[in-house]
Amino acid sequence: MKKLNILFLFICYSWGCIAQPMKQMIQVSVVPNSENWLYKLGKDAVFTVTVTKNGIPMKGIKIRYELSQDMLEPFKQKELLLKDGITTINAGTLRKAGFLRCRAFVTIKGNTYEGRGTAGYEPHTLLPTTEMPADFQLFWEQAKAGNKEIAMNPCLRLLPEKCTSKVDVYELSVQSFQRGSRMFGILCIPKTEKKCPALLRLPGAGVRPYEGHIAEAEKGYITLDIGIHGIPVTMPASVYHNLRSGSLDKYWNFNWEDRDMVYYKRVYLGCIRMIDYIYSMQEFNGDLIVYGGSQGGALSLITAALDNRVTGCVVFFPALADLNGYLHGRAGGWPHYFKDKHINDPIIRKKEQVMAYYDVTNFARILNKPVFFSFGYNDMVCPPTTSYAVYNSISSPKTFIPAPETEHYNYPELWEEAWKWGEELLKAPKK
Repeated sequence: MKKLNILFLFICYSWGCIAQPMKQMIQVSVVPNSENWLYKLGKDAVFTVTVTKNGIPMKGIKIRYELSQDMLEPFKQKELLLKDGITTINAGTLRKAGFLRCRAFVTIKGNTYEGRGTAGYEPHTLLPTTEMPADFQLFWEQAKAGNKEIAMNPCLRLLPEKCTSKVDVYELSVQSFQRGSRMFGILCIPKTEKKCPALLRLPGAGVRPYEGHIAEAEKGYITLDIGIHGIPVTMPASVYHNLRSGSLDKYWNFNWEDRDMVYYKRVYLGCIRMIDYIYSMQEFNGDLIVYGGSQGGALSLITAALDNRVTGCVVFFPALADLNGYLHGRAGGWPHYFKDKHINDPIIRKKEQVMAYYDVTNFARILNKPVFFSFGYNDMVCPPTTSYAVYNSISSPKTFIPAPETEHYNYPELWEEAWKWGEELLKAPKK
């Protein structure tokens, strides 16, 4: 078990996952009066707000707090003086399923500190606002069929400086989407005569290089860590910085006017093409788990839904989920494209229709593989309303471990639970 803990601590940080933020000297804690942060409709949520310095409540401190539903505008804002560093705030209740959030702020010496707590009201009943297009599955079946017509043309480049006595490490690229377009990743292959299971890690949003995951490969797993932008993943950091600030700035907003030109179409098909490569490997034993968080969580579920060769998927706080929520009076998913947009705008309505072909909730509806799922209620990047809309749409076997306190990050213990789940799945008898 100790080795497992060390391994998963390594995974949390080296796989580019969203790390738990470092604690600050001054802490603002906001905690609801329900042990699991969940409430029945009509029951008031009461939040305890505490401001501490070095763990000791700060006396005579002034705070500002605001109350809102998940990601919507505050319906109440007020200032309070905390005589002994602690107070309670009755936030009222909700009459329909959703989340009620209390955010508290304190400013000291020019620095503002925030704490938040989020009460869930029967979120297990939340369903997507996104509708599935009638030709959703046909669209993706045709896209996959078209991609099969393009030669994979794989290219492996050994990275000797990364290889160990137990693992060979390569930069892999494969052709996908159209002739001349390639996807890149770091492939680690155990040096063993035995056939091995594979882990396909799908990335969170951003433009960056990748290192590969030697520790997992040394445990007997083929690991493939991919980039999504069609560029090599071993270039100097300055190249990615320039792309991130230049031609790939806000790539997630590209081409939502046409379902065939959306940036993510190439990405989704590229994930499947990487599975084509894994299945071509003589070292592979046929067991494959895909996983990721945020954008990577979305890609994990989408890939598992589109490719029946996946054994199971791990999904943390998925992005690209229930994107049109804002048009229907509730939270929408990252990248929050429809926030402050109006449903009566014909351009917006057209983009809403296109986005439905890429929305994670629609892939959740067709997923038939086991899934491990986790997210936090305080997440304001990939809001819990949208994560529940995804989770509640899944009919295949699913394991859910909520982490109500977390924002857009994971605890190491959650990755450890995901690892245990994956190991058990791989050990299970094949049907």
